[in-house]
Amino acid sequence: MDTPPGGTVPRSRSLWARGPAAALAGALPSLAFPEASWWWFAYVALVPWLLLVRSAATPRRAALYGWLGGAGFMLAVHHWLLPSLHIFILVLALLLGALWAPWGLLVRALLAGTPGAGRCAAALVLVPSGWLMVELVRSWEYLGGPWGLLGASQWEVPPALRLASLGGVWLLSLLIVAVNTALAELIALRSARLPAVAGLLGCALAATAAWYGAPLPRPAGTVRIAVVQPGPGGTPTERLARGEALTGALAGRGVRLVVWGESSLYQDPADHPVLAGHLAALARRTGADLLVNADAPDADGAGIYKSAVLIGPQGPTGKRYSKMRLVPFGEYIPARSLLGWATHVGKAAATDRKRGTHQVVLPIPTAGGLRIGPLVCFETAFPDMSRHLARDGAQVLVAQSSTSTFQDSWAPAQHASLAALRAAETWRPMIHATLTGVSAVHGPRGEQIGPRLGTDRSTAAVYDLPLATGTSPYTRFGDWALYAAIAALLLFGAHSAVRARLRRPARPLP
Repeated sequence: MDTPPGGTVPRSRSLWARGPAAALAGALPSLAFPEASWWWFAYVALVPWLLLVRSAATPRRAALYGWLGGAGFMLAVHHWLLPSLHIFILVLALLLGALWAPWGLLVRALLAGTPGAGRCAAALVLVPSGWLMVELVRSWEYLGGPWGLLGASQWEVPPALRLASLGGVWLLSLLIVAVNTALAELIALRSARLPAVAGLLGCALAATAAWYGAPLPRPAGTVRIAVVQPGPGGTPTERLARGEALTGALAGRGVRLVVWGESSLYQDPADHPVLAGHLAALARRTGADLLVNADAPDADGAGIYKSAVLIGPQGPTGKRYSKMRLVPFGEYIPARSLLGWATHVGKAAATDRKRGTHQVVLPIPTAGGLRIGPLVCFETAFPDMSRHLARDGAQVLVAQSSTSTFQDSWAPAQHASLAALRAAETWRPMIHATLTGVSAVHGPRGEQIGPRLGTDRSTAAVYDLPLATGTSPYTRFGDWALYAAIAALLLFGAHSAVRARLRRPARPLP
Protein backbone atom coordinates (compact mmCIF):
# COMPACT_ATOMS: atom_id res chain seq x y z
CA MET A 1 0.00 0.00 0.00
CA ASP A 2 1.14 3.56 -0.64
CA THR A 3 -0.92 5.16 2.14
CA PRO A 4 1.00 8.06 3.73
CA PRO A 5 2.07 7.56 7.36
CA GLY A 6 -0.32 8.63 10.05
CA GLY A 7 -3.67 7.99 8.43
CA THR A 8 -5.69 6.83 5.50
CA VAL A 9 -5.86 8.33 2.06
CA PRO A 10 -8.68 10.90 1.80
CA ARG A 11 -11.46 10.01 -0.61
CA SER A 12 -10.36 12.73 -3.05
CA ARG A 13 -6.94 11.16 -3.14
CA SER A 14 -8.12 7.56 -3.46
CA LEU A 15 -7.15 5.44 -6.42
CA TRP A 16 -10.79 4.86 -7.33
CA ALA A 17 -11.33 8.58 -7.81
CA ARG A 18 -7.99 9.57 -9.26
CA GLY A 19 -7.44 6.59 -11.54
CA PRO A 20 -10.40 7.36 -13.82
CA ALA A 21 -9.55 11.07 -13.54
CA ALA A 22 -6.06 10.34 -14.89
CA ALA A 23 -7.52 8.41 -17.83
CA LEU A 24 -9.91 11.26 -18.64
CA ALA A 25 -7.14 13.85 -18.28
CA GLY A 26 -4.98 11.87 -20.69
CA ALA A 27 -7.80 11.79 -23.23
CA LEU A 28 -8.22 15.58 -23.32
CA PRO A 29 -5.48 16.32 -25.91
CA SER A 30 -7.38 14.30 -28.53
CA LEU A 31 -9.70 17.29 -28.95
CA ALA A 32 -6.83 19.24 -30.52
CA PHE A 33 -6.80 16.84 -33.50
CA PRO A 34 -9.31 16.70 -36.34
CA GLU A 35 -12.24 16.45 -36.42
CA ALA A 36 -12.64 18.56 -33.32
CA SER A 37 -9.56 20.56 -34.45
CA TRP A 38 -9.27 22.70 -31.31
CA TRP A 39 -5.57 23.27 -32.08
CA TRP A 40 -5.29 25.91 -29.37
CA PHE A 41 -6.50 23.40 -26.77
CA ALA A 42 -3.25 21.45 -27.11
CA TYR A 43 -1.44 24.20 -25.16
CA VAL A 44 -3.57 23.68 -22.04
CA ALA A 45 -4.87 20.11 -22.41
CA LEU A 46 -2.03 18.47 -20.46
CA VAL A 47 -2.33 20.75 -17.42
CA PRO A 48 -4.92 18.63 -15.50
CA TRP A 49 -2.86 15.48 -16.07
CA LEU A 50 0.35 17.21 -14.95
CA LEU A 51 -1.29 18.52 -11.78
CA LEU A 52 -2.70 15.10 -10.97
CA VAL A 53 0.64 13.32 -11.43
CA ARG A 54 2.51 16.02 -9.53
CA SER A 55 0.28 15.57 -6.48
CA ALA A 56 0.57 11.77 -6.38
CA ALA A 57 1.21 10.54 -2.84
CA THR A 58 4.01 8.18 -3.87
CA PRO A 59 6.18 7.48 -6.91
CA ARG A 60 4.15 4.32 -7.47
CA ARG A 61 0.98 6.38 -7.75
CA ALA A 62 2.68 8.85 -10.11
CA ALA A 63 3.70 6.00 -12.42
CA LEU A 64 0.15 4.61 -12.27
CA TYR A 65 -1.40 7.98 -13.13
CA GLY A 66 1.06 8.30 -16.01
CA TRP A 67 0.08 4.83 -17.24
CA LEU A 68 -3.67 5.39 -16.98
CA GLY A 69 -3.40 8.83 -18.59
CA GLY A 70 -1.36 7.35 -21.43
CA ALA A 71 -3.98 4.63 -21.92
CA GLY A 72 -6.69 7.30 -22.03
CA PHE A 73 -4.72 9.27 -24.60
CA MET A 74 -4.10 6.25 -26.83
CA LEU A 75 -7.72 5.15 -26.64
CA ALA A 76 -8.98 8.65 -27.44
CA VAL A 77 -6.78 9.24 -30.50
CA HIS A 78 -7.48 5.72 -31.80
CA HIS A 79 -11.14 5.45 -30.78
CA TRP A 80 -12.21 5.01 -34.40
CA LEU A 81 -10.57 1.57 -34.36
CA LEU A 82 -13.14 0.29 -31.87
CA PRO A 83 -15.56 -1.13 -34.50
CA SER A 84 -12.66 -3.08 -36.04
CA LEU A 85 -10.73 -4.27 -32.99
CA HIS A 86 -13.53 -4.28 -30.39
CA ILE A 87 -12.24 -5.14 -26.92
CA PHE A 88 -8.71 -5.61 -28.25
CA ILE A 89 -8.34 -1.82 -28.57
CA LEU A 90 -8.54 -1.61 -24.76
CA VAL A 91 -5.73 -4.14 -24.44
CA LEU A 92 -3.57 -2.17 -26.89
CA ALA A 93 -4.31 1.12 -25.11
CA LEU A 94 -3.24 -0.33 -21.76
CA LEU A 95 -0.07 -1.84 -23.22
CA LEU A 96 1.00 1.36 -24.96
CA GLY A 97 -0.18 3.55 -22.09
CA ALA A 98 2.51 1.92 -19.92
CA LEU A 99 5.05 3.98 -21.88
CA TRP A 100 3.88 7.03 -19.91
CA ALA A 101 4.61 5.45 -16.50
CA PRO A 102 8.27 6.62 -16.49
CA TRP A 103 7.07 10.05 -17.61
CA GLY A 104 4.80 10.14 -14.56
CA LEU A 105 7.79 9.39 -12.33
CA LEU A 106 9.76 12.18 -14.01
CA VAL A 107 6.95 14.71 -13.54
CA ARG A 108 6.63 13.90 -9.85
CA ALA A 109 10.40 13.98 -9.31
CA LEU A 110 10.60 17.48 -10.75
CA LEU A 111 7.35 19.12 -9.63
CA ALA A 112 6.22 17.41 -6.42
CA GLY A 113 6.31 19.29 -3.12
CA THR A 114 7.77 22.80 -3.20
CA PRO A 115 10.62 22.68 -5.71
CA GLY A 116 12.96 25.62 -6.07
CA ALA A 117 13.22 27.86 -9.08
CA GLY A 118 16.10 25.83 -10.49
CA ARG A 119 14.15 22.57 -10.47
CA CYS A 120 11.12 24.32 -11.97
CA ALA A 121 13.29 25.70 -14.75
CA ALA A 122 14.75 22.25 -15.38
CA ALA A 123 11.22 20.81 -15.59
CA LEU A 124 10.45 23.10 -18.53
CA VAL A 125 13.09 21.19 -20.50
CA LEU A 126 12.95 17.71 -18.98
CA VAL A 127 9.18 17.13 -18.87
CA PRO A 128 8.83 17.87 -22.63
CA SER A 129 11.94 15.75 -23.31
CA GLY A 130 10.40 12.84 -21.43
CA TRP A 131 7.18 13.20 -23.41
CA LEU A 132 9.19 13.15 -26.63
CA MET A 133 10.83 9.86 -25.61
CA VAL A 134 7.38 8.33 -25.26
CA GLU A 135 6.44 9.59 -28.73
CA LEU A 136 9.69 8.23 -30.13
CA VAL A 137 9.22 4.72 -28.72
CA ARG A 138 5.57 4.39 -29.71
CA SER A 139 6.43 5.64 -33.22
CA TRP A 140 8.05 2.28 -33.94
CA GLU A 141 5.93 0.78 -36.69
CA TYR A 142 5.47 -2.50 -34.82
CA LEU A 143 3.95 -0.63 -31.86
CA GLY A 144 1.40 1.13 -34.03
CA GLY A 145 3.42 3.98 -35.51
CA PRO A 146 3.38 7.74 -34.90
CA TRP A 147 -0.36 8.35 -35.11
CA GLY A 148 -1.46 11.19 -32.84
CA LEU A 149 1.90 12.84 -32.19
CA LEU A 150 1.02 15.92 -30.17
CA GLY A 151 2.76 18.30 -32.58
CA ALA A 152 0.61 17.05 -35.46
CA SER A 153 -2.37 18.85 -33.93
CA GLN A 154 -0.88 22.14 -35.22
CA TRP A 155 -1.22 21.28 -38.91
CA GLU A 156 -3.30 24.37 -39.74
CA VAL A 157 -1.28 26.97 -37.78
CA PRO A 158 1.19 28.80 -40.09
CA PRO A 159 3.77 29.73 -37.37
CA ALA A 160 3.77 26.11 -36.18
CA LEU A 161 4.32 24.88 -39.74
CA ARG A 162 7.30 27.22 -39.98
CA LEU A 163 8.71 25.63 -36.82
CA ALA A 164 8.12 22.19 -38.34
CA SER A 165 10.38 23.14 -41.24
CA LEU A 166 13.14 23.67 -38.66
CA GLY A 167 12.75 20.65 -36.39
CA GLY A 168 9.86 18.58 -37.65
CA VAL A 169 6.81 17.52 -35.70
CA TRP A 170 9.11 16.70 -32.75
CA LEU A 171 9.93 20.36 -32.20
CA LEU A 172 6.22 21.19 -32.08
CA SER A 173 5.61 18.49 -29.46
CA LEU A 174 8.43 19.91 -27.33
CA LEU A 175 6.94 23.40 -27.54
CA ILE A 176 3.42 22.28 -26.65
CA VAL A 177 4.47 20.25 -23.62
CA ALA A 178 6.75 23.07 -22.43
CA VAL A 179 3.83 25.52 -22.50
CA ASN A 180 1.62 23.06 -20.59
CA THR A 181 4.36 22.51 -18.00
CA ALA A 182 4.81 26.24 -17.48
CA LEU A 183 1.07 26.73 -16.99
CA ALA A 184 0.91 23.84 -14.50
CA GLU A 185 3.78 25.44 -12.53
CA LEU A 186 2.01 28.81 -12.48
CA ILE A 187 -1.13 27.18 -11.09
CA ALA A 188 0.44 24.95 -8.45
CA LEU A 189 3.82 26.43 -7.46
CA ARG A 190 4.42 29.91 -6.16
CA SER A 191 8.20 29.41 -6.39
CA ALA A 192 7.88 28.69 -10.12
CA ARG A 193 6.41 31.99 -11.22
CA LEU A 194 9.65 33.48 -12.51
CA PRO A 195 10.89 30.43 -14.47
CA ALA A 196 7.35 29.65 -15.69
CA VAL A 197 6.79 33.15 -17.05
CA ALA A 198 10.28 33.15 -18.55
CA GLY A 199 9.51 29.79 -20.18
CA LEU A 200 6.27 31.04 -21.69
CA LEU A 201 8.00 34.13 -23.03
CA GLY A 202 10.77 31.95 -24.45
CA CYS A 203 8.27 29.76 -26.28
CA ALA A 204 6.49 32.82 -27.66
CA LEU A 205 9.78 34.36 -28.79
CA ALA A 206 10.89 31.11 -30.43
CA ALA A 207 7.67 30.90 -32.43
CA THR A 208 7.93 34.58 -33.41
CA ALA A 209 11.58 34.25 -34.42
CA ALA A 210 10.74 31.21 -36.56
CA TRP A 211 7.89 33.07 -38.24
CA TYR A 212 10.01 36.07 -39.16
CA GLY A 213 13.48 34.55 -39.44
CA ALA A 214 13.22 30.95 -40.64
CA PRO A 215 14.28 30.34 -44.25
CA LEU A 216 11.60 29.77 -46.87
CA PRO A 217 11.41 27.57 -49.97
CA ARG A 218 12.04 29.25 -53.33
CA PRO A 219 9.10 29.12 -55.77
CA ALA A 220 9.76 27.01 -58.88
CA GLY A 221 6.63 27.24 -61.00
CA THR A 222 3.53 25.05 -60.95
CA VAL A 223 2.31 21.75 -62.33
CA ARG A 224 -1.31 20.81 -62.95
CA ILE A 225 -2.36 17.57 -61.28
CA ALA A 226 -5.68 15.90 -60.58
CA VAL A 227 -7.01 13.76 -57.74
CA VAL A 228 -9.65 11.16 -58.53
CA GLN A 229 -11.89 10.21 -55.59
CA PRO A 230 -14.59 7.69 -56.60
CA GLY A 231 -16.31 8.01 -53.24
CA PRO A 232 -18.09 5.52 -51.00
CA GLY A 233 -20.57 2.93 -52.06
CA GLY A 234 -20.62 0.16 -54.60
CA THR A 235 -18.45 -2.86 -55.28
CA PRO A 236 -14.76 -2.57 -56.20
CA THR A 237 -15.77 -3.06 -59.85
CA GLU A 238 -18.28 -0.22 -59.64
CA ARG A 239 -15.72 2.07 -57.95
CA LEU A 240 -13.22 1.27 -60.69
CA ALA A 241 -15.80 2.20 -63.33
CA ARG A 242 -16.46 5.51 -61.54
CA GLY A 243 -12.73 6.19 -61.34
CA GLU A 244 -12.32 5.58 -65.07
CA ALA A 245 -15.26 7.85 -65.89
CA LEU A 246 -13.98 10.64 -63.64
CA THR A 247 -10.50 10.35 -65.14
CA GLY A 248 -11.83 10.44 -68.69
CA ALA A 249 -13.62 13.72 -67.93
CA LEU A 250 -10.22 15.36 -67.31
CA ALA A 251 -9.34 15.31 -71.02
CA GLY A 252 -8.38 18.70 -72.39
CA ARG A 253 -7.73 20.32 -69.00
CA GLY A 254 -3.94 20.32 -69.22
CA VAL A 255 -3.43 17.83 -66.41
CA ARG A 256 0.02 16.20 -66.25
CA LEU A 257 -0.51 13.68 -63.45
CA VAL A 258 -3.66 11.93 -62.24
CA VAL A 259 -3.54 10.31 -58.80
CA TRP A 260 -5.88 7.56 -57.67
CA GLY A 261 -6.37 6.39 -54.09
CA GLU A 262 -5.08 3.33 -52.26
CA SER A 263 -6.49 -0.06 -53.32
CA SER A 264 -8.12 1.51 -56.35
CA LEU A 265 -7.28 -1.75 -58.20
CA TYR A 266 -7.54 -5.35 -57.03
CA GLN A 267 -5.57 -6.60 -60.03
CA ASP A 268 -2.03 -5.66 -60.98
CA PRO A 269 -2.07 -4.01 -64.42
CA ALA A 270 1.33 -5.53 -65.17
CA ASP A 271 -0.27 -8.99 -65.03
CA HIS A 272 -3.62 -8.17 -66.67
CA PRO A 273 -3.26 -6.83 -70.23
CA VAL A 274 -6.93 -5.90 -70.63
CA LEU A 275 -6.87 -3.69 -67.52
CA ALA A 276 -3.53 -2.22 -68.58
CA GLY A 277 -5.01 -1.37 -71.97
CA HIS A 278 -7.97 0.46 -70.40
CA LEU A 279 -5.66 2.52 -68.19
CA ALA A 280 -3.25 3.30 -71.04
CA ALA A 281 -6.19 4.57 -73.11
CA LEU A 282 -7.15 6.86 -70.23
CA ALA A 283 -3.58 8.17 -70.08
CA ARG A 284 -3.63 8.92 -73.82
CA ARG A 285 -7.04 10.57 -73.58
CA THR A 286 -6.07 12.87 -70.71
CA GLY A 287 -2.48 13.45 -71.80
CA ALA A 288 -1.31 12.59 -68.29
CA ASP A 289 0.39 9.74 -66.53
CA LEU A 290 -1.76 7.86 -64.02
CA LEU A 291 -0.54 6.85 -60.58
CA VAL A 292 -2.86 4.02 -59.54
CA ASN A 293 -2.63 1.68 -56.56
CA ALA A 294 -2.95 -2.08 -56.72
CA ASP A 295 -3.73 -4.30 -53.73
CA ALA A 296 -2.96 -7.53 -55.53
CA PRO A 297 -0.69 -10.60 -55.64
CA ASP A 298 2.51 -10.21 -57.62
CA ALA A 299 3.09 -12.17 -60.80
CA ASP A 300 5.21 -14.92 -59.24
CA GLY A 301 2.71 -15.55 -56.42
CA ALA A 302 5.07 -14.49 -53.63
CA GLY A 303 2.28 -12.63 -51.82
CA ILE A 304 -0.03 -9.62 -51.83
CA TYR A 305 1.55 -6.20 -52.09
CA LYS A 306 0.09 -2.70 -51.98
CA SER A 307 1.85 -0.93 -54.81
CA ALA A 308 1.78 2.51 -56.39
CA VAL A 309 1.95 1.76 -60.13
CA LEU A 310 2.73 4.33 -62.83
CA ILE A 311 0.71 4.04 -66.06
CA GLY A 312 1.78 5.95 -69.17
CA PRO A 313 0.17 6.31 -72.61
CA GLN A 314 1.78 3.02 -73.64
CA GLY A 315 0.73 1.14 -70.52
CA PRO A 316 2.56 0.26 -67.29
CA THR A 317 5.94 1.97 -67.27
CA GLY A 318 7.55 -0.59 -64.98
CA LYS A 319 7.96 2.09 -62.31
CA ARG A 320 6.32 1.23 -58.99
CA TYR A 321 6.64 1.45 -55.24
CA SER A 322 5.47 -1.25 -52.82
CA LYS A 323 4.36 -0.22 -49.36
CA MET A 324 7.05 -0.82 -46.75
CA ARG A 325 5.38 0.01 -43.43
CA LEU A 326 2.19 -1.90 -42.89
CA VAL A 327 -0.64 -1.21 -40.47
CA PRO A 328 -0.50 -3.61 -37.51
CA PHE A 329 -3.64 -5.77 -37.43
CA GLY A 330 -5.05 -3.88 -40.42
CA GLU A 331 -2.61 -5.31 -43.00
CA TYR A 332 -0.82 -7.95 -40.97
CA ILE A 333 -0.98 -9.46 -37.50
CA PRO A 334 2.23 -9.28 -35.46
CA ALA A 335 3.21 -12.73 -34.17
CA ARG A 336 0.17 -14.24 -35.87
CA SER A 337 0.72 -17.59 -34.13
CA LEU A 338 0.13 -15.85 -30.78
CA LEU A 339 -2.26 -13.02 -31.71
CA GLY A 340 -4.18 -14.60 -34.57
CA TRP A 341 -7.24 -14.76 -32.33
CA ALA A 342 -7.68 -11.03 -33.04
CA THR A 343 -9.33 -12.02 -36.33
CA HIS A 344 -12.19 -13.56 -34.34
CA VAL A 345 -12.97 -10.45 -32.28
CA GLY A 346 -12.64 -7.76 -34.95
CA LYS A 347 -11.76 -6.96 -38.55
CA ALA A 348 -8.07 -7.77 -38.28
CA ALA A 349 -6.18 -8.82 -41.40
CA ALA A 350 -7.07 -12.32 -42.52
CA THR A 351 -3.96 -12.43 -44.76
CA ASP A 352 -0.66 -10.68 -44.12
CA ARG A 353 0.44 -8.25 -46.82
CA LYS A 354 4.07 -8.31 -47.99
CA ARG A 355 6.49 -5.43 -47.45
CA GLY A 356 8.37 -3.48 -50.05
CA THR A 357 12.12 -3.23 -49.64
CA HIS A 358 13.05 0.38 -50.41
CA GLN A 359 11.67 3.82 -51.21
CA VAL A 360 11.70 5.07 -54.78
CA VAL A 361 11.40 8.36 -56.65
CA LEU A 362 9.37 8.13 -59.86
CA PRO A 363 9.93 10.45 -62.88
CA ILE A 364 6.74 11.56 -64.67
CA PRO A 365 7.42 11.87 -68.43
CA THR A 366 4.23 13.78 -69.25
CA ALA A 367 5.17 16.40 -66.61
CA GLY A 368 8.60 17.10 -68.04
CA GLY A 369 10.38 14.59 -65.83
CA LEU A 370 8.79 15.81 -62.60
CA ARG A 371 10.04 13.54 -59.79
CA ILE A 372 7.45 12.32 -57.31
CA GLY A 373 7.92 10.44 -54.05
CA PRO A 374 5.06 7.98 -53.42
CA LEU A 375 3.82 6.95 -49.99
CA VAL A 376 0.94 4.61 -49.21
CA CYS A 377 -1.61 5.43 -46.49
CA PHE A 378 -0.14 4.80 -43.01
CA GLU A 379 3.33 5.85 -44.22
CA THR A 380 2.42 9.53 -44.21
CA ALA A 381 2.52 9.42 -40.40
CA PHE A 382 6.29 8.76 -40.47
CA PRO A 383 8.27 12.00 -40.87
CA ASP A 384 11.47 10.14 -41.76
CA MET A 385 9.96 8.63 -44.93
CA SER A 386 8.97 11.95 -46.51
CA ARG A 387 12.30 13.49 -45.43
CA HIS A 388 14.23 10.69 -47.15
CA LEU A 389 12.21 11.16 -50.34
CA ALA A 390 12.98 14.88 -50.33
CA ARG A 391 16.68 14.17 -49.84
CA ASP A 392 16.54 11.69 -52.73
CA GLY A 393 15.29 14.39 -55.07
CA ALA A 394 11.50 14.13 -54.95
CA GLN A 395 9.84 17.39 -56.04
CA VAL A 396 6.33 16.33 -55.00
CA LEU A 397 5.18 13.94 -52.28
CA VAL A 398 2.20 11.78 -53.24
CA ALA A 399 0.19 9.76 -50.73
CA GLN A 400 -2.42 7.21 -51.77
CA SER A 401 -4.84 6.30 -49.02
CA SER A 402 -8.12 4.64 -48.20
CA THR A 403 -9.92 5.04 -44.88
CA SER A 404 -13.21 3.65 -46.15
CA THR A 405 -13.37 1.23 -43.19
CA PHE A 406 -13.56 4.28 -40.91
CA GLN A 407 -15.59 6.48 -43.23
CA ASP A 408 -17.79 8.14 -40.61
CA SER A 409 -15.10 8.57 -37.93
CA TRP A 410 -12.41 11.16 -37.16
CA ALA A 411 -9.79 9.10 -39.01
CA PRO A 412 -10.14 10.51 -42.58
CA ALA A 413 -9.76 14.15 -41.54
CA GLN A 414 -6.90 13.41 -39.15
CA HIS A 415 -5.09 11.39 -41.78
CA ALA A 416 -5.45 14.13 -44.39
CA SER A 417 -4.06 16.72 -41.96
CA LEU A 418 -0.70 14.94 -41.92
CA ALA A 419 -0.04 16.12 -45.48
CA ALA A 420 0.34 19.70 -44.23
CA LEU A 421 3.01 18.64 -41.70
CA ARG A 422 4.98 16.55 -44.19
CA ALA A 423 4.88 19.35 -46.79
CA ALA A 424 6.06 21.99 -44.32
CA GLU A 425 8.81 19.75 -42.95
CA THR A 426 10.31 19.04 -46.37
CA TRP A 427 9.40 22.14 -48.45
CA ARG A 428 7.79 19.76 -50.93
CA PRO A 429 4.10 20.02 -51.89
CA MET A 430 2.06 16.97 -50.98
CA ILE A 431 -0.92 15.31 -52.60
CA HIS A 432 -3.11 13.19 -50.32
CA ALA A 433 -5.42 11.21 -52.61
CA THR A 434 -7.98 8.85 -51.13
CA LEU A 435 -10.46 6.36 -52.45
CA THR A 436 -13.41 7.67 -50.44
CA GLY A 437 -12.18 10.92 -48.78
CA VAL A 438 -10.80 13.05 -47.24
CA SER A 439 -8.44 14.10 -50.08
CA ALA A 440 -6.28 17.22 -49.75
CA VAL A 441 -3.39 19.05 -51.41
CA HIS A 442 -0.85 21.23 -49.57
CA GLY A 443 1.85 23.54 -50.86
CA PRO A 444 5.55 23.61 -49.89
CA ARG A 445 4.86 25.69 -46.76
CA GLY A 446 2.06 23.40 -45.64
CA GLU A 447 -0.63 25.76 -46.92
CA GLN A 448 -3.81 24.22 -48.28
CA ILE A 449 -4.19 24.34 -52.07
CA GLY A 450 -7.71 24.28 -53.42
CA PRO A 451 -10.66 22.47 -51.83
CA ARG A 452 -10.51 19.44 -49.57
CA LEU A 453 -12.66 16.59 -50.83
CA GLY A 454 -14.86 15.35 -47.99
CA THR A 455 -16.07 11.83 -47.43
CA ASP A 456 -19.34 12.66 -49.18
CA ARG A 457 -17.69 13.56 -52.50
CA SER A 458 -17.31 11.51 -55.68
CA THR A 459 -15.32 13.69 -58.04
CA ALA A 460 -12.09 14.51 -59.85
CA ALA A 461 -10.47 17.75 -58.70
CA VAL A 462 -7.77 19.67 -60.57
CA TYR A 463 -5.05 21.60 -58.74
CA ASP A 464 -2.30 23.95 -59.91
CA LEU A 465 0.36 22.69 -57.56
CA PRO A 466 3.13 25.15 -56.59
CA LEU A 467 6.62 23.68 -56.72
CA ALA A 468 9.64 24.81 -54.73
CA THR A 469 13.38 24.38 -54.56
CA GLY A 470 15.77 24.44 -51.65
CA THR A 471 16.38 22.13 -48.71
CA SER A 472 14.52 22.73 -45.47
CA PRO A 473 16.53 22.73 -42.22
CA TYR A 474 14.63 19.65 -41.06
CA THR A 475 15.48 17.79 -44.26
CA ARG A 476 19.12 18.78 -43.89
CA PHE A 477 19.65 18.26 -40.16
CA GLY A 478 17.04 15.63 -39.39
CA ASP A 479 15.74 14.80 -35.91
CA TRP A 480 17.97 17.15 -33.94
CA ALA A 481 15.12 17.96 -31.54
CA LEU A 482 14.98 14.29 -30.57
CA TYR A 483 18.73 14.17 -29.99
CA ALA A 484 18.58 17.32 -27.87
CA ALA A 485 15.84 15.77 -25.72
CA ILE A 486 17.87 12.58 -25.27
CA ALA A 487 20.93 14.61 -24.29
CA ALA A 488 18.94 16.61 -21.72
CA LEU A 489 17.59 13.45 -20.10
CA LEU A 490 21.03 11.83 -20.02
CA LEU A 491 22.52 14.90 -18.33
CA PHE A 492 19.70 14.87 -15.80
CA GLY A 493 20.28 11.20 -15.11
CA ALA A 494 24.02 11.70 -14.66
CA HIS A 495 23.46 14.70 -12.36
CA SER A 496 20.97 12.75 -10.24
CA ALA A 497 23.35 9.81 -9.96
CA VAL A 498 26.23 12.05 -8.83
CA ARG A 499 24.04 13.78 -6.24
CA ALA A 500 22.80 10.47 -4.89
CA ARG A 501 26.36 9.22 -4.56
CA LEU A 502 27.51 12.36 -2.75
CA ARG A 503 24.60 12.12 -0.33
CA ARG A 504 25.32 8.49 0.54
CA PRO A 505 26.67 8.34 4.12
CA ALA A 506 30.26 7.21 4.51
CA ARG A 507 30.87 3.78 5.96
CA PRO A 508 32.06 3.91 9.61
CA LEU A 509 35.65 2.99 10.30
CA PRO A 510 36.09 -0.44 11.88
